[in-house]
Amino acid sequence: MHERILGTLILSRYGAEVLPANKQSSENIAVAPRYLHGANDNDKVIVEIIHPATRKRPPMGKIVEVLGQSGNNDAEMHAILAEYGLPCEYPQQAIAEAEEIDADISTQEIYRRRDMRDELTFTIDPFDAKDFDDALSFKILTQPDGETDTPATYEIGVHIADVTYYVESGSVLDNEAYNRATSVYLVDRTIPMLPERLCNNLCSLRPNEDKLTMSVIFTMDSKGKVIKHKICRTIIRSDVRLDYEQAQAIIDGTRSVSTSEHGGEISNDVLTAIRELNRLADILREERFRHGAIEFEREEVKVLVDEQGRPTGFQLQESTPSHHLVEEFMLLANRTVAMQLSGTNKDVVYRVHDVPDPDKVDALSKFVHKFGYSMRLPKRDQKNENGTRAATKAIKHLLSESTGTPEQELIHTIAIRTMPKAVYSTHNIGHYGLAFPYYTHFTSPIRRYPDMMVHRLVAKYLLSGKSQSTMGDLEEACRHCSDREQLAIAAERASVKYKQAEWMEQHIGEVFDGIVSGVTEYGAYVQLDDSHCEGLIHVREMGSEAYWSYSEDEYCLINEQTGEKLTLGDRVRVQVLRADALQRRIDFRRV
Repeated sequence: MHERILGTLILSRYGAEVLPANKQSSENIAVAPRYLHGANDNDKVIVEIIHPATRKRPPMGKIVEVLGQSGNNDAEMHAILAEYGLPCEYPQQAIAEAEEIDADISTQEIYRRRDMRDELTFTIDPFDAKDFDDALSFKILTQPDGETDTPATYEIGVHIADVTYYVESGSVLDNEAYNRATSVYLVDRTIPMLPERLCNNLCSLRPNEDKLTMSVIFTMDSKGKVIKHKICRTIIRSDVRLDYEQAQAIIDGTRSVSTSEHGGEISNDVLTAIRELNRLADILREERFRHGAIEFEREEVKVLVDEQGRPTGFQLQESTPSHHLVEEFMLLANRTVAMQLSGTNKDVVYRVHDVPDPDKVDALSKFVHKFGYSMRLPKRDQKNENGTRAATKAIKHLLSESTGTPEQELIHTIAIRTMPKAVYSTHNIGHYGLAFPYYTHFTSPIRRYPDMMVHRLVAKYLLSGKSQSTMGDLEEACRHCSDREQLAIAAERASVKYKQAEWMEQHIGEVFDGIVSGVTEYGAYVQLDDSHCEGLIHVREMGSEAYWSYSEDEYCLINEQTGEKLTLGDRVRVQVLRADALQRRIDFRRV
């Protein structure tokens, strides 16, 4: 297949050429009139190289896809997807296959499953969510006995959409889901891994509908101890759909019995369940941190857009106890499934996270020292388990000590950069960040293909009855899914940068406060406080005629005339000099 390049078509009296979006591509691509594919001047296009460049002529190409006018929101979002090799639309063949799936659940299928439709069950998701792939059920088994000091016991179900019941291994749908490997979340849209009929309908655990699920059922006592568990196929019927804000109001005691805005009745039983699950989640969370888990407290800012995709503002995304409630029980289900699969002595899809590189931890220690923090690190030759524990303790202490300070966001960001990325693999090395010796992804099969693989492994090795073959080469599939995950993350960040720059185009000349988030030889990057928009102060816009030199050891720029230093974490006030959404670039001038 010939190389394909994303770019902008320029028509002039000299002919047609495509300017590559990738700044590393130095040569424009000439396009003959017969190869324009109906594209117009200033269209975002994908061009295929048909003749490489020679010493006498530029590369020649033909336009194979027209994305739309440069600057148009849809065209720019599609361009971002194309830039990272991600699909814009679902192929008709896969959609047609999804439409042919029988939505009726047979009596035989119900008989093969544990019927939990009468159990109190609910979902907790973001307010604007459309696909609900996990639900929780809660039942009191025994009351506490004060005379014998016996705690109460509960049956808690973590129910996950049984996507692989509908998606046959090796089908057109399955192959398309594998190729995508993940749903992609841009600022103004979701590019789903599965067609809408599956992700928002058949598989989505909507209230008051019978749904097929793969479940981990826990028997727990009121002290947070797991007494036993069972992994099984189930059928559930969610009683109510809650968003995180509603669940938090219940936890806070400000929400009483009523009807949820999203469907279903918020009964007294629901209030009791959520408050008790929250208490248990706190116990699980404390235990996890006691065993070495690391938590990064970073502010996440969501870009708000109107119906046309234009940015209208920014909203701080807070992590509340209601988020922690769901998180802890999903983590519990994931590690329980991983532990049980590991006992089969078969190839298993793990979610692994390696220990941080000692050189990067040393660099972090030197960086935070200038803020007055001291990290007690192990000796460099101490690369055993004790050394890892000591480094973990030092990192956790740093994060805790810096929380609530002006430099918190910067220190937590730099600390995250010292960590390797979590990936999928059949070679288990544990999950360092979560402090779990066994961990996998089981709880989001609507939006992650590895979870589908794990469901098939569970069916094949742990459950009797209907089973499907799994991927031939699991390790290759793990690498593919890890790579696609990183592309999706990069595309999401690119869409955020595009919208941030588009927002700043409306604020040229205005002054904002921010923090230095990066330093290079050509200038300093500044992240604004309220919007988290990041832009560059070029050295020539520093407000001084003096030459600024870059000190890599000190992470700073130094004014050669005055000795002033501008370093990571410094508070600055900047004026918006220019913004270019198409280039996803913001330039500041230091005030």
